[in-house]
Amino acid sequence: MEDLLSPSRPLRADARRNREALLTMAREMFLGGQAVTGVEEIARQAGVSVGTLYRHFATREALIEAVYRQEVDELCAAPAELLGQHAPDEALRRFLLLLVDHAAIGKGMAEALESIMTTDSPVFDDARTRMAQSLDELLAAGAAAATIRDDVTGRTVLRAMGGICEMRATDGWQEEARQITAILFDGLRHDAPKVRASRNAT
Repeated sequence: MEDLLSPSRPLRADARRNREALLTMAREMFLGGQAVTGVEEIARQAGVSVGTLYRHFATREALIEAVYRQEVDELCAAPAELLGQHAPDEALRRFLLLLVDHAAIGKGMAEALESIMTTDSPVFDDARTRMAQSLDELLAAGAAAATIRDDVTGRTVLRAMGGICEMRATDGWQEEARQITAILFDGLRHDAPKVRASRNAT
């Protein structure tokens, strides 16, 4: 399922502004619990016509998918920025917390996302693949710096985070999820090359 004007194709400035306005408004509505909002209202709130919305997104489901892809794009752009600002182990810690935040966004969008879960859209598989690749990048940097163990893959860590974030069905889940994530992070530092070297030296 693709929007009619793929973000990979150059858009005129006005068309780009319209597309961004639609995505921003749809995201606000979905996260605000307005999952059943029709495209007419989304277009009205974004200040564009329904025809303009359909020129960018063939269906309401395509709009929902685009909103979710945008969230994943922003999340998976984070490792490069984090590695540019922090040591690899700290960059990994911060990204794990971003995954908790992403799960919170997913909770807010859950009802809207249900409409594409029954389709053949690859959006969720693509998202998991990209998140695992982002984790691989951070784990490799940490292993190279000898501060993160080198025997764990991004896919494994993502599965662990998935288990943690399943708690989102309960009230007040985020604080506990962050605490468990801290324990997971400590486990990723345990048996790192520097830790092993220090242990063997004593």
